[in-house]
Amino acid sequence: MRGSDVDDESAGDAPPERRLMRTDETELRRFSAVEIARRRAALLAVAADAGVDHVLLYGANRSAGPVTWLTQWPVTREAAVVLTEGAQDILLVSFYNHLPAARRLAHDLDVRYGGMSAVLTATEAIVGRGPALPAVGLLGPVPWQAYRRLQAEVGRVVDLTPAYTRLRMVKSAEELDVLRAAAELTDVSAQAMLDRLAPGVSEHELVAAIEQAYLPLGGTNHIHYLSVTAMADPDRWVPSQWPTSRRVQVGDVVTFELSTAVVPDYAGQLLRTFTVGVDPTPQYAELHAVAEEAFAAVTARLIPGATAAELVAAAGIIEERGFTTFDDTVHGYGGGYLPPVLGTRSRMLEAVPDLVLEAGMTLVVQPNVCTVDLRRGVQAGELVQVTPDGAVTMHGFPRGLRRID
Repeated sequence: MRGSDVDDESAGDAPPERRLMRTDETELRRFSAVEIARRRAALLAVAADAGVDHVLLYGANRSAGPVTWLTQWPVTREAAVVLTEGAQDILLVSFYNHLPAARRLAHDLDVRYGGMSAVLTATEAIVGRGPALPAVGLLGPVPWQAYRRLQAEVGRVVDLTPAYTRLRMVKSAEELDVLRAAAELTDVSAQAMLDRLAPGVSEHELVAAIEQAYLPLGGTNHIHYLSVTAMADPDRWVPSQWPTSRRVQVGDVVTFELSTAVVPDYAGQLLRTFTVGVDPTPQYAELHAVAEEAFAAVTARLIPGATAAELVAAAGIIEERGFTTFDDTVHGYGGGYLPPVLGTRSRMLEAVPDLVLEAGMTLVVQPNVCTVDLRRGVQAGELVQVTPDGAVTMHGFPRGLRRID
C-alpha cells in the first residue's frame, strides 16, 4: 500500500490551521456550489430513471445522510427536503429557532419551518407542485404515520435508497480533498490522546484531550471509542462507545477507534492499540501481528475490479491463525457508513454483496482480531482510498503496536 497522495491544496508542510480552517464565517465548513450542483444533478438523474416527479429526503436527530449530502444542513431534530426538476429545492427544518443557522448553511435553498412534522409539511408542498397524483422518490427513515399520509396523498412512492447509495460510494475530487483534511485532523486528535496517555489518567481525560485537539481547528466529533483494560485480566476486547472513570495503570492495553470530521459525515477513521509501561504480552503481540497481516492482505486487494468476496477471502488469515473478529473488518466510509460492510469467515455480518471496487471509493480496513473466547482483542486499521494503482492510506499516523512509557 502506497503512502498518502496529496494535492497542492492539502499537501506539503503547511500547518493544520491552513489546511483545516478553510472556511467562511458560517458555523461549519461547506462544500462548493459546484459540488452541490453535481450532487443535485446526479440525484435528479436517478429520479428521472425511476420515473418520479419529486424526491423527498428525510433525516432526524443528527442522522441525516441524504439531507446533509444535498443541503449541508446536518439536521438537528428533524428535516425534510423537496427536490423537483425546474424548481427551487425546499428545506423544511425543525425546530423554529434552528432556521437562522439552516439558512446560513443552506443559503441557496428555500428554507422553511417544518412544523410539527417535516414530512407532512413536505407532502403538502409536493401536492401543491403537482401533478394531481405525483410519483415521489423517497430517501431516509420516514416515520410510519407520516409515510402512511404520504402514500394517501400521492400516486406512487419509490424507494431510491439503492441508487442513492451507489452515488455516495465513489467520491468526487472535492470529497477526497475533504477526507484528506479529516484524516489529518483525526491524526492530530489521536496524537493528542497519546500525549495525554499515562498512568493515573482517566478515560474521560483521554477523551477530553481528543476534543481539545480538534475543536480549535474547526473540527467536529464523529466518534471516539476507547477502551482501557489490564492485559493480565482483560474485561473488554473492542473499544467502548462511552468512556469510564477507570484510570490508566501500568500493564494496561489501550485500544481506540477515532473519527474526527471537518464537514458533517466526512471524517477520517483511525484504529490503534497501545500498551502502557510494559511490552505487550505474547498473546497481545500475536493478536496484533495477525491484525497487521490481515490489514496488509486486504489492502493489497483494494484495486479496481476486485470483489467484496475477495476481500473476505484475504481476511481469512485471521481464522487460519486461530482467531476471530467482533467488529467489521471492512466497511465503506466517507460521507456516511457505506457498502461493502464485511466481516470474516467466523463472523459474517450478512451475505457478502455482489460488489466490485471502483477507483475513488474510500473504505476503512480495520481487523479487530480477537481470541475465540472474546477476552482479548486489538484494533489496527484506517481509512484508505482505492486508486487505479492500488490502496492509498489517507492517514499519516504511525502504524504498529506501541509501548507508551
